Amino acid sequence: MLQLSNILIDGVVYGMVLFVISVGLSVTMGLMRFINLAHGAFAMAGGYVAAWLIRVEALPFFAGVVLAIVATMALAAVLETFVFRFLYAKSELQQVLFTIGFTFAAIAVASFFAGAYIQQIPLPGWLHGSVTLGERTLPAQRVMVVVLGLAVVLLLWLIIARTRFGIWLRASVDNAPMSSSLGINIRLVQCATFAFGAGLAALGGVLGAELMPLEPYYPLKYLVLMLVVVSVGGMGSVSGTLCAALLLGIVDTASKYLASGFGDFFFYAAMIILLAVRPNGILRRR
Repeated sequence: MLQLSNILIDGVVYGMVLFVISVGLSVTMGLMRFINLAHGAFAMAGGYVAAWLIRVEALPFFAGVVLAIVATMALAAVLETFVFRFLYAKSELQQVLFTIGFTFAAIAVASFFAGAYIQQIPLPGWLHGSVTLGERTLPAQRVMVVVLGLAVVLLLWLIIARTRFGIWLRASVDNAPMSSSLGINIRLVQCATFAFGAGLAALGGVLGAELMPLEPYYPLKYLVLMLVVVSVGGMGSVSGTLCAALLLGIVDTASKYLASGFGDFFFYAAMIILLAVRPNGILRRR
């Protein structure tokens, strides 16, 4: 029972990291219909900036994280305005080739400025402690990851389903000319959505730095994980991405505990089975 509870706890934490880091990609691919394989580069950028602000500039942890997310969103907005927006009308192959090339450029920039070293994000003292929940004592850092992941779920649901911006976004995707004729600023919606997805990636890069170390090849190394979560959950489905991330996180954690010699076999086996049963994702977006 102790081992089972450890698997569930570690699996949920890992799943929450996968969710936060992948949900922005689900939004851009499912709602904006843009194949952004450079999504991991924004996660790496957020993690690198947070590490520099907290470790070098000695900013408080949450101040550094917030500033890193804002900086990543600002960078994404600039790149979307001057670079990525010209790809929306291109073919899927052109989008894939360009964003993969952008990822390799980001790897080169990270290596040039920060070297081939793992970037550590110092945690405040209280996150090194523990939290007692019933009969279990959990590390405070893992509790924070789960709480922030649930906060992201609630925030995305409110924005997409309950706000005027969410209506504009869905209308812009379904019928851009008609939405524009009704007075919706399509360019503003596209830029804001792209920047918001990059901000979520930055948050995931910070939260997952312990499980997914920040180094120059980060955006390429974990790209497959992000694509698997988005594909299994269903592009554009926040709830589907959450379910897929938690399920795959628990499966992968259980395999590490019980059959470590098999590596990632069970993770990808679960992916194959789920996509065979639900090819459009666990919870297909209506």
